[in-house]
Amino acid sequence: MSSLYHPTVARLTYRALLGRRRALILFTLPGLLLIISLAVRLLTGSGDDTADAILGGFAMATMVPLIGVIAGTGAIGPEIDDGSVIYLLAKPVKRPTIIVTKLIVAIGVTVAFSAIPTLLAGFVLNGNANQLAVGYAVAAAVASVAYSAVFLLLGTVTRHAVIAGLVYALVWETFFGSLVAGARKLSVQQWALALGQKVADGDVITSDVGLATGVILLLAVTVAATWYAGRKLRTLTLAGRSDPGVTTGGHLGGPSSGPADLPADLPRAARARISRSRPGPAPPAPRTPPASA
Repeated sequence: MSSLYHPTVARLTYRALLGRRRALILFTLPGLLLIISLAVRLLTGSGDDTADAILGGFAMATMVPLIGVIAGTGAIGPEIDDGSVIYLLAKPVKRPTIIVTKLIVAIGVTVAFSAIPTLLAGFVLNGNANQLAVGYAVAAAVASVAYSAVFLLLGTVTRHAVIAGLVYALVWETFFGSLVAGARKLSVQQWALALGQKVADGDVITSDVGLATGVILLLAVTVAATWYAGRKLRTLTLAGRSDPGVTTGGHLGGPSSGPADLPADLPRAARARISRSRPGPAPPAPRTPPASA
């Protein structure tokens, strides 16, 4: 496991994900869930149906995939967009290690900001009667793993990863995954709810797929997305082209790379940083005067 986890990469990724702008969004959604749960409990009292409506309709269908978009795409997408990924790719770190490390960080952030608030909201709503809070928290946690892998992949394949992720999260998971019967079987939300249904008592939590099917599909999507993200990063250049030179040496360009090697669409600030970081030409060797006869 240590060969697939790099502490420095993890620390930098955590710092990027928990920056001021993303942290504001990450805290807003769970805070909204807890405020809604507390208000409903005070106004209407506890009840399984009410808890199911909020935890299933807002937490699982909206909050968890949105947190996954923020954490998954934010783990690598901004580095690729602004060109700073060149510093990471130039280090002697294997590309699969970079992807797995960033995936672990994205999963940790998504679980912390979705599964834990879901558990707390469940206790507020009905005191975990019928294991409803635990069941939804388990579903949120396993969904966080799959969402993180899928949205991390989006961050490596498109410059519009956030937009694509939001379309998927809001249109497919929130709308089709909750309302359209046939589409629910192809929803990460429903696969995760299959595990939540197994944990909870009674039939309050329901899923359109069986437990075995849900587990297999969650594993398949997570593994496939992680593998393909690693493959895309292995062949990545800042110009968006496949370059055989970066797949074996772990560096972008060779020692003689110069400003002409940089793509035309690289942002000016990143171009300036890269140019400053590259050593200039070696000074000419001093000329030795000929020895006098």
